[in-house]
Amino acid sequence: MPDFASGAEKSSSRKFALRNRLLAARKSLSPEDRAKAAAAVQAALKDLVRAQSPTMIAGYVPLGTEPGGADLPAILGDRLILPVLRPDNDLDWVRYEGPDTLRPGPHGLLEPIGPRLGADAVTEATLLIVPALAVDTSGIRMGRGGGSYDRVLARVGQAYAVALLHDGELLPTVPAEPHDRRVHAVITPAEGLSVIADWTK
Repeated sequence: MPDFASGAEKSSSRKFALRNRLLAARKSLSPEDRAKAAAAVQAALKDLVRAQSPTMIAGYVPLGTEPGGADLPAILGDRLILPVLRPDNDLDWVRYEGPDTLRPGPHGLLEPIGPRLGADAVTEATLLIVPALAVDTSGIRMGRGGGSYDRVLARVGQAYAVALLHDGELLPTVPAEPHDRRVHAVITPAEGLSVIADWTK
């Protein structure tokens, strides 16, 4: 049995239950609903990219029921780097060169081929797009539990971090532990970009 402190154990138990509920809700979406949601998320993200004109974007390839659609990288232009999962669950980065350069990776992920830029390459990004299962109104992000993006968010410093969600996944609160990191904003199909207020205070 894991040696959790009681608070961490309770938080982990709540996270497990919430993850299961959110994943079940995502699986219940029809292909049509997922396609409509992906189009709305992509439109809001394109607006954000136009407004910010980032020098480099760090993104990812959504799979299955994840918001944004598998073609998300193609809309983000030529300033994009994508993650490659390392054996220690940290992320390396590779410049995106088009859909033909994506290959299957661990856990069903699609990863880019090409020269590895190193884990610190993400620090050059001024816009960071991250997956999430939920985010709360203080900006705390809940992922799938591997810790990869908590490491990335700890590393990137001042990059503007945005999580992509389905409707109903921006919550008043999510179970949090000390390693959990915040994002600046979320994008949902119905609301578009929602900035998380005052989280830096």
